Amino acid sequence: MQDFVYTSGMTALNAPPLSSQQAQRALRLACDTLQIEADALLALQQRLGDGDAAGFTQAVQLLLACHGRVVVSGIGKSGHIARKIAATFASTGTPSFFVHPAEAAHGDLGMVTPQDVFIAISYSGEAAELMSILPIIKRLGVKLIAMTGNPASSLAKLADVHLNLYVDKEACPLNLAPTASTTVTLALGDALAVAVLDARGFREEDFARSHPGGALGRRLLTHVRDVMRSGEALPCVTPDTRLSTALLEITKKGMAMTAVVDQEQKIVGVFTDGDLRRLMENVRDFSQVCIADVMHQNPHRIRAEQLAVEAVEIMETYRINQLLVADEDGKLVGALHIHDLTRAKVI
Repeated sequence: MQDFVYTSGMTALNAPPLSSQQAQRALRLACDTLQIEADALLALQQRLGDGDAAGFTQAVQLLLACHGRVVVSGIGKSGHIARKIAATFASTGTPSFFVHPAEAAHGDLGMVTPQDVFIAISYSGEAAELMSILPIIKRLGVKLIAMTGNPASSLAKLADVHLNLYVDKEACPLNLAPTASTTVTLALGDALAVAVLDARGFREEDFARSHPGGALGRRLLTHVRDVMRSGEALPCVTPDTRLSTALLEITKKGMAMTAVVDQEQKIVGVFTDGDLRRLMENVRDFSQVCIADVMHQNPHRIRAEQLAVEAVEIMETYRINQLLVADEDGKLVGALHIHDLTRAKVI
């Protein structure tokens, strides 16, 4: 049986289904691809542990000493990988951007300064577009890190530091399309970024600042004061308040609880809807019950300047749905419901 050949006239809607033989071939090629790329990564790992270790550490040193930006460039598939490497550096504390070598030759080279470090990526090490701008890069005094698969290439010889991307073969059955080589390039870029962020002492908080829209950013940048209820939205009664009146306050403010404070607004207790359900088992007439007689004294609380994720931890630890917010003097300044944290996507 002939292998299925996709012609330009076919679409996904009218292409014939794969035969059993074609499906098996597709799976075999997939497994072969993964194995070839895995072998290429292991070979790179071995080289870093042997003769290429010095080059890698020199590259890390150049990046750490950079007082400008890390500029990453490449053409074709290497260009796509270069964009990803630049993005990874930028998101992990190293100012970085991608420049297209063809655009650089027509004005974008003005974005590069002598304080920058330039990472040039070309598997052959002979990409014409890159080679045309490198003399100017060198004249500026910019440090050059080359990532190629050929240590004897023109690019490798120009570089201050060369990182070897050599792979025995591409995963492409024709050994033509960049596959294993681009995987190795991407992985080595990640390795550089990770080594640099670790040397810089880059922390979760730093990552969050460059990812404020992400889940981690919300968890590490959202404070209690950003999501707590305060002012007129805050359910609050005094200890001598009748339970029946306190229930009206709970209903009105919609937090399924009320804080209990003294005349100085210091927190003395809390009463929740859970307390009410338990109370109903023993008390039928609420008209003569004072909130002070049925409230929880010294309730859990948090400060407004603490992270909202800390409020989540307290709630989960003590299995509560509401949390009071107090200032340094113990005065009530706000309150949180578990739903407030959910809406803020802290949870």
